[in-house]
Amino acid sequence: MLQKILIANRGEIAVRIIRACAEMGILAVAVYSDADRYGLHVKKADEAHSLGEDPLAGYLNPHHLVNLALETGCDAIHPGYGFLSENSHFAEICHLRGIRFIGPGSEVIRSMGDKTQARSAMQAAGIPVVPGSEGNLESLDEALALAGEIGYPVMLKATSGGGGRGIRRCDDAEDLRKNYERVVSEATKAFGSAEVFLEKCIVNPRHIEVQILADRFGNVIHLFERDCSIQRRNQKLIEIAPSPQLTEEQRNTVCDLAVRAAKAVNYENAGTVEFLFDQDGNCYFMEMNTRVQVEHTITEAITGIDIVEEQIRIASGLPLRYSQDEIEYRGFAIQFRINAEDPRNDFLPSFGRITRYYAPGGPGVRTDTAIYTGYDIPPFYDSMIAKLIVWALKWEDVISRSHRALDDMEISGIKTTRPYYQQILRAERFCKADFDTGFVDSHPHLLRYSEKRHKAHIAAVLAAAIAAHAGL
Repeated sequence: MLQKILIANRGEIAVRIIRACAEMGILAVAVYSDADRYGLHVKKADEAHSLGEDPLAGYLNPHHLVNLALETGCDAIHPGYGFLSENSHFAEICHLRGIRFIGPGSEVIRSMGDKTQARSAMQAAGIPVVPGSEGNLESLDEALALAGEIGYPVMLKATSGGGGRGIRRCDDAEDLRKNYERVVSEATKAFGSAEVFLEKCIVNPRHIEVQILADRFGNVIHLFERDCSIQRRNQKLIEIAPSPQLTEEQRNTVCDLAVRAAKAVNYENAGTVEFLFDQDGNCYFMEMNTRVQVEHTITEAITGIDIVEEQIRIASGLPLRYSQDEIEYRGFAIQFRINAEDPRNDFLPSFGRITRYYAPGGPGVRTDTAIYTGYDIPPFYDSMIAKLIVWALKWEDVISRSHRALDDMEISGIKTTRPYYQQILRAERFCKADFDTGFVDSHPHLLRYSEKRHKAHIAAVLAAAIAAHAGL
């Protein structure tokens, strides 16, 4: 078993990994920039080391992170998600320096990170892919010719892209001409590669992903699926496990495809295989994420399996503890990404000091976060500041429990997406489990809400007024 792990990340995922290490008796080493000096992950780790004053450079420097792991006596690095989590060079450096990278090998990361290679690998394994280019596009003329064959709309995508970036929908030839150089430029700036490819646009699909675990002995299992269809501009907002929209036949099919995909590329560790379901129920491979997902929490809620602990066990060289027939799911779980954004102002980022934070509790409620009262949210990182996870046996019960949990949660001093999610929960289509990736755009009226003051905040103001009146 691994003895000491450096966590090459920050925020709630770093706290999540630290907690798993604590339960396993493993020492956890945190890293931080000056902007994160007072971060919760710094406070909770067994030891913490500065990466310097630059808010990003240290988290993105693989050589420095590996050197620090060696200097502190670590035998492994957990990359979390984001930053260098899907950087094949980072995984390769870890291997060369004798540090265990908690994730798949560099070759798998490299091939699955290249979307055209991933498509080719899936096609070879007999897994359906969205119709599109066989490889990278050589020119705009080639893109126009292919789009004419498969029909508009089409999606122009960065080959090395991820996280919803480097993607443009083109509804006609004029759109494609306008967006081609733009996507090439975005791909170059964001991913260091100018390569792009083309796919048929599946209009308003359901976005379904399957969690898999695989060890070095060839054992691969799935932990069922998650529905990530509630998203805005390709960024997920709400995730659900299992999908309330799939039949058992569809569930079995997509989960079997995910296992076959993992075996086809000799996958090891935790990963996610993502699919699109069109309006006719056809299923297509989209991509494979070679890391722990933000939304792993809801899979844990319905299966009872600690995915981060399993990651560490697999990286330690241990075989999977479970066979597929031992994996069962129970109930439904919903994760709400609480982002520091103002939904009523085009989701403008809202950074600053949290003047009051209260986490909801009660049966079936979990909050993963790194914030606290008095914490200053730095403007340099992703806007997600907390994840609210709610579980219940029945779909209607998880919706009502989510209402209660969101109402209980208080984050004052900044704007968040919390009140917007309360509106989504009231939408008829959501309650009926009938939604797709076009849900947010087709329900603009949900953004026209008035934000009421939290009951706890009103009570605090009243108490202060009474104390002042009494001269205390």
